[in-house]
Amino acid sequence: MTRPPVRERRSERGAAVIEVVILVPALGLFLALIIAGGRVALAHQAVEASASEAARAASISRTQGHAESLASSAAAASLTGQNTRCLRTTVAVDTSGFATPVGTPASVGATVTCQVDLTGLLPGLPGSMDITATVRSPLDTYRER
Repeated sequence: MTRPPVRERRSERGAAVIEVVILVPALGLFLALIIAGGRVALAHQAVEASASEAARAASISRTQGHAESLASSAAAASLTGQNTRCLRTTVAVDTSGFATPVGTPASVGATVTCQVDLTGLLPGLPGSMDITATVRSPLDTYRER
């Protein structure tokens, strides 16, 4: 009986190292992308909630001037309470509804803009991103204005 010829086997030494060297940067980029997306999503949710609180605070105010200051402080307190780190925050309040006559439906609005810091997460991402939310809240139709 003759034996079949023995094939020479190639060594697979170092193959695992090459695979790791290729996969680690790709997985790192994927993880950084997930973190950046999560940061933006959480900031968007926080900005919408603070705009809602600002509009509500303005709608229960008695005067137009008081509504603007109350809305700005409510938005800032909401963002701080949610641990949202904004590089810059702006709050614009539309209080034109206070000028409508009693008995006419009116509303006030609040627009909150938060500049979210994205530096250092991924190469190629912008350093910051503006997230804006606008919410309107109705004024009591028969309340004295």
